[in-house]
Amino acid sequence: MEEKDVVRSLAALAQPARLQAFRALVVAGEEGLTPGAMAEALGLPASTLSFHLKELTNAGLVTQERESRNLIYRAAFGQMNALLAYLTENCCQGVACLPAAKPCTDC
Repeated sequence: MEEKDVVRSLAALAQPARLQAFRALVVAGEEGLTPGAMAEALGLPASTLSFHLKELTNAGLVTQERESRNLIYRAAFGQMNALLAYLTENCCQGVACLPAAKPCTDC
C-alpha cells in the first residue's frame, strides 16, 4: 500500500460519522447494508450519510453495488487489511507486541 493511499484512508476515517458507518459495514460483513438501513441504525439523514459514504468509497474503504433497485454498500476488507498491515508492518521491531491470547474457558 502506498503512503498516499494510507493518508487518504486515515483521513476518511477521521470523522465520527464516517467511522461509525465503516464500522457498521465491517460488522455487516459480506452481506453489506443498504443506505436506508445504515441511516436508520446510525440516526443520520440520508443526504448526510450519502456524503460520508462517498468519502469512504473514494478512499477505497467501501464498495457499492446495485442489486435490483437497491444499492448495497460493503466494507472493502482487502483495503482495510492492507491499511492495518501497513500500520503494523514494522511493529515492535519484529517482536510480538502483545502476549498470545489465552483461550476462553469460561464462555
